Amino acid sequence: MTSTASAVLTPLPVLIPLIASAATLVAGRRPRLQRTITLVALSSVVAVCAALLYLADRDGTIALHVGGWGQSVAGMGPLGITLVVDRLSALMLIVSSIVLLAVVLYAIGQGIRDGDDRQPVSIFLPTYLVLSAGVCNAFLAGDLFNLFVGFEVLLAASFVLLTIGASTERVRVGISYVMVSMVSSVIFLIGIALIYAATGTLNMAEVAVRMDGVAAGTRSALFAVLLVAFGIKAAVFPLSSWLPDSYPTAPAPVTAVFAGLLTKVGVYAIIRAHTLLFPNGGLDRMLMVAAFLTMLVGIFGAIAQSDIKRLLSFTLVSHIGYMVFGVALSSELGLSGAIYYVTHHILVQTALFLVVGLIERQAGASTLQRLGGLAAASPLLAFVFVVPALNLGGIPPFSGFIGKVALLQAGAQDGSVLAWLLVGGSVVTSLLTLYVVSRVWTLAFWRTRTDAPEGDVAAAAPSALLDDTEDILLADRTDVGRMPVGMMVPTGALIAVGLTLTVIAGPIVAYTDRAAAEVLDRDRYISAVLGEAPR
Repeated sequence: MTSTASAVLTPLPVLIPLIASAATLVAGRRPRLQRTITLVALSSVVAVCAALLYLADRDGTIALHVGGWGQSVAGMGPLGITLVVDRLSALMLIVSSIVLLAVVLYAIGQGIRDGDDRQPVSIFLPTYLVLSAGVCNAFLAGDLFNLFVGFEVLLAASFVLLTIGASTERVRVGISYVMVSMVSSVIFLIGIALIYAATGTLNMAEVAVRMDGVAAGTRSALFAVLLVAFGIKAAVFPLSSWLPDSYPTAPAPVTAVFAGLLTKVGVYAIIRAHTLLFPNGGLDRMLMVAAFLTMLVGIFGAIAQSDIKRLLSFTLVSHIGYMVFGVALSSELGLSGAIYYVTHHILVQTALFLVVGLIERQAGASTLQRLGGLAAASPLLAFVFVVPALNLGGIPPFSGFIGKVALLQAGAQDGSVLAWLLVGGSVVTSLLTLYVVSRVWTLAFWRTRTDAPEGDVAAAAPSALLDDTEDILLADRTDVGRMPVGMMVPTGALIAVGLTLTVIAGPIVAYTDRAAAEVLDRDRYISAVLGEAPR
């Protein structure tokens, strides 16, 4: 069902950032105008996504056939681009749009503080808006090729953001990132070709209908191809080794938005493929094993790190395992827990990387060997670190605890040996995550800086230590120890939004329950897109 309001609103999360990106390119020599256009555009996207969330929850799945090519032609299924909004995609859209707005406010606040009238990188905001459009397009895509286009838009924009400043290290990492992403894209494209050969269509609703007539072995092979492609993007073990090397070299705002959103687009694609296209659970055991190994390998990698950015990158990998765990259970409770955990992790992980940017500015480093005494130097910084850190560790009553309890309940409800193994792995990973963030808290915030192995070096020349991590909007570095209000406010706001998942956990869990039930009921999606009862 598509009302007039829904038809107007559905494409706007993609169109608004693209139009604003073009406008900011034209205004490249006028930084204030660039900032104004960007903030108005992303604020508008938040409002549109909130409206879509309300409409999808009230009216059910919204399907829009762009250009009106919604009728099947000669048995080929709907032609053209189909955009679909259900409860799952609407939730991903609103959370992503909030994160995108908060991160750009942080970046702009940093640039204003450091004097960006002479900023060398006027391309940042246009590229960031293109990235925003790519994220929204991936969540709205109703056909596989449009999903592929969304991934490619993300790849192009993320490469530019990753290599801003053109330092040797960033270019090296950027090339590695692009090569891995290109491998994933090629595998995805091969999967698209194979699915078209098997079904004659790329519209996901039509593929879901026709896939029932494909041999079980062929279906499993097609699903395996897509899982490899999406697993690389989601950083699922053993396809996750690229992530810890790629994210830490980027500027703080870029790292934050990458960590918060890009891997979750891959998780979303896994959810959609698993529930809509290949719902029979043929590869669930393999997914459970991958989830178990992702949790443990990621968190053991985090324990071995001394740089906070790399440490958080490894915890990011480990917590992807929780999401895959919920998907692999193929139950409503498991999927609801996975959806809730994705929402929680987007907000918490983004906030933590923004806090690391503040730590770099306050102390001149993000390496534990050079940090100490931050709690005494800045109690506010200590507070904005410890809240999301405890949330990530799953301390009750934070949202991380609520999401993990839901997943543990779903695993116990499943009752299989692999499910119980994952329950144990989840508990161990949660405890080790708490150990990792406690270690950062103890070393960086409570010991004196003179006790740090390289504390005297950091104290002597904090600005020099930031050369390798200089931020995107920086012209000069003065008063490194000060934290601009423009950086603190969006960080605090993002932490506050994350805390709402705890404060109003009941309504949010009820929503994720409805979203999980809707996703598992393929008939709703198929009938909304095809305009008919499933054949």
